[in-house]
Amino acid sequence: MKEITDRIKQLKREKNALILAHNYQAIEIQEIADYRGDSLQLAMLSRDLQSPIIVFCGVRFMAETAAILNTASKVLLPVLDAGCPMADMISAEQLREFKALHPGSPVVCYVNSTVEVKAESDICCTSSNAVKVLQSLPADKEILFVPDRNLGSWAAAQSGRKVITWNGYCPTHQWGFGVQDIRNMRAKYPEYRLLAHPECDPAIVSEADEVMSTGGMMKYVAEQDKVIIATENGMTDYLKQIYPNKKIVSLSPKAICPNMKKTGLRDLLRALEEDTHHIVVEAGIAAKARLSIDRMLAIS
Repeated sequence: MKEITDRIKQLKREKNALILAHNYQAIEIQEIADYRGDSLQLAMLSRDLQSPIIVFCGVRFMAETAAILNTASKVLLPVLDAGCPMADMISAEQLREFKALHPGSPVVCYVNSTVEVKAESDICCTSSNAVKVLQSLPADKEILFVPDRNLGSWAAAQSGRKVITWNGYCPTHQWGFGVQDIRNMRAKYPEYRLLAHPECDPAIVSEADEVMSTGGMMKYVAEQDKVIIATENGMTDYLKQIYPNKKIVSLSPKAICPNMKKTGLRDLLRALEEDTHHIVVEAGIAAKARLSIDRMLAIS
């Protein structure tokens, strides 16, 4: 593996490329990346970075967002079929039908969505800014939230806004944890605080001490100790790696996103060697999608 990592570093220097990795990527990918973060952090970085090549180690919607925000860079996705089941739970046509049932209602679209759905939305959000995004909209408006019912419901309660959610969800966060897991961990680690991602089922979120994005978890653990984490286990694995002396445990070993784990060092090397896979978004769709993304970034 050292030979592969050395070759990646060499190609990165030769091509003046930058590697971005989401917090759910495998440890070896996060360690070799130039930047790591949650969806909002990586979107902002993608927009602002000046590099001929950005290799995005994540899933397709993230690379598409980067390609929309940074047309000067070539955005590469090492594994083309690294997708997002939640994003696939709503199509642009379904969103248009949803909007027709609620005329005049603004649409908030979670960034975990296709570019076509973003293009049909008024404003995007991430798990770290969903509450702020909802609060930015008129208080008298009924808001449509797609596609994540769990994030939408939680953000609605936090913001005091009336929200109608689409019936989508992240399978990893929906089914990766159970209330019994919490009981077991609370009994085993009574002094630990439970941090939960708002994509989790409401039964998990309601039991959490803190609800936050992965970026929020990263900041929290930097200053605190003794935590139980309810999100995809790539986050917990990396936190244990960088804070070996802190007491950090995962709520459940089942919380693994198969798509986030598709990218390995060999895939990253091939992307740099062959410029694969170049993510290009059709100009008309990109322009519409960018409006919803830019509105989000403007208030973040």
